[in-house]
Amino acid sequence: MSGVSGIKEHMEVIGADGAHVGTVDKVEGSRIKLTKKDSGEGSHKGHHHFIDGGLVAEVEGDKVRLSANAAVAVTMEEEK
Repeated sequence: MSGVSGIKEHMEVIGADGAHVGTVDKVEGSRIKLTKKDSGEGSHKGHHHFIDGGLVAEVEGDKVRLSANAAVAVTMEEEK
């Protein structure tokens, strides 16, 4: 299963390498909104970040696995 169907609140988002990217706050359209607690440091702290649903490789159990490694996925995040 790919895309955002089946993604639920509080699921862990991990990169293709298994590294933690964030925690799902909710799905908005075709994007995954991450919780603020996973927003990083400095100017990124306290903002919601979004991952494009096109990066989702699969939803397995309580995890959302991305097609990109965590370090790459973080650079593709959108900030709001």
